[in-house]
Amino acid sequence: MKRLPSIDIVRGIVMIIMALDHVRDLMHVDSLTQSPTDLSTTTPWLFFTRWITYLCAPTFVFLAGTSVYLSLQNNSLAETRMLLFKRGFWLIFLEFTIFNFGLYFDIGFHTLLFEVIATIGFGFIILGLLLKIPSRILGIIGLFILIFHNLLPFILVSQNVTLNPILTSFISPFGTPFGNPLLGRVFIMAYPPFQWLGIMFVGFASGKFFELETLKRKKLFIKIGCSALALFVAIRFLNIYGDPALWNVQKDAVFTFLSFINVTKYPPSLLFCLLNLGIMFLLLAFADQFHNKVKKVTLVYGRVPLFYFIVHFYVIHILTIIMLFAQDISWSQFEFASGTFGRPKNTESGLPLWAIYLMWIFVVVILYKPSKWFGKYKLENKYWWLKYC
Repeated sequence: MKRLPSIDIVRGIVMIIMALDHVRDLMHVDSLTQSPTDLSTTTPWLFFTRWITYLCAPTFVFLAGTSVYLSLQNNSLAETRMLLFKRGFWLIFLEFTIFNFGLYFDIGFHTLLFEVIATIGFGFIILGLLLKIPSRILGIIGLFILIFHNLLPFILVSQNVTLNPILTSFISPFGTPFGNPLLGRVFIMAYPPFQWLGIMFVGFASGKFFELETLKRKKLFIKIGCSALALFVAIRFLNIYGDPALWNVQKDAVFTFLSFINVTKYPPSLLFCLLNLGIMFLLLAFADQFHNKVKKVTLVYGRVPLFYFIVHFYVIHILTIIMLFAQDISWSQFEFASGTFGRPKNTESGLPLWAIYLMWIFVVVILYKPSKWFGKYKLENKYWWLKYC
C-alpha cells in the first residue's frame, strides 16, 4: 500500500517538537545542573518545555513498528526480514558513531549512549526474527509488556532475584565504565530495549488499522486515544500502580497538576505510554484534517526522519559552540570528553528559556530546505542506500 500522509504528518510534528528538547539540552543555562522535571527547582514553563517532548520517542518507536507492518504488505516476508536486519544493525552502528559524535563532538568517544536510534534498530532486528508470528499475537505480547513491566522490580525483590548485568541492561537504565579505566570511558543505556520493544510490537499490530477506510480509522483512533487518556487519569488518580514516581499535593494547584502528569520515561512506564500514545492516536485521527500549510510543512520533516534526526544534532551543536565563543569562553576551556557537549562545568554558560525557543524555531526553519531537498532526492532516485536513510 502507498505511503500514508497521516503517519508522516504526525512524525513530522514530533520531530519539530523533538528539536526543542535537544536545543534545551545543549544550550539552556541550567541544563547541566537542573532537571526540568524536578518540581523542587523547576518552573511550569521549563517543565512544559521538557514534558511536551515526551511525545517524541514513543511516537517514533510506535510508528517504526507500524511502518514495518505496512512494508510487509508490499514485500515478501524474506525481503522484509532481510531489510529489517540490515537496517537494524545500520541504525545501531549510526547511534554509536555518527549520532554519538554529533551529540558530544568528542573524537575520543568517552561516552557511548544507547538511545532511541539504537533502540529502534534493536527492535527491527527482533521484529525481523518474529515476523512469522501473527501481528495480533505480537500486539498482545506488546500490550502485556507495557501493562505489566512495572511489576518486574517488585517480583524480583520479592523473589530475591538478582539479574546479571546483561539482562539488567535490557530492562533498566544504567551506566558502566568500559575499556581502559584511565581514559574514563562510559557506556550509558538510556533506552533499555525491553519496554520500547513492547511499544514497537503494539505499533506493528496497529498497522492493520491503517488499512481501514479513512472515516472508520479516524473514529477508531479517537476511541483508542480517548480511552488511553481516560485510563491514564483513572490509574494515575489511584496512585498505586503504573509509574514508580507517585504524584503528590504540591505548594499550589499548578504544581500539583505538574506532579500528576510527571511520569517516568526511563524506562517508559505504563502511565507514560498511556498518556503519550493516547495523544499520538488523537493526532493520527485528525492529521488529515490539519490546515494545508501545517500538513505541507510537517510532511517535509516526516518523510526524512533519520536525515533530520542526525543533521539537526550537528546544527544544534555547532550553534552551541558559537554560543560559547560569544560568551567569551575560550577553546581551551571546552570540555568535550566530560559529556557536557563542550560546555565547561564550572563556568556559567547557556541561554535563558525564551532564547531557547527562538533558537529552536531557527533550527527548524533552517532545516526545512535541506529536508525538502533530501525528501525529493529520495523520491526521484532508487539507489539501494536510500533504503537506510
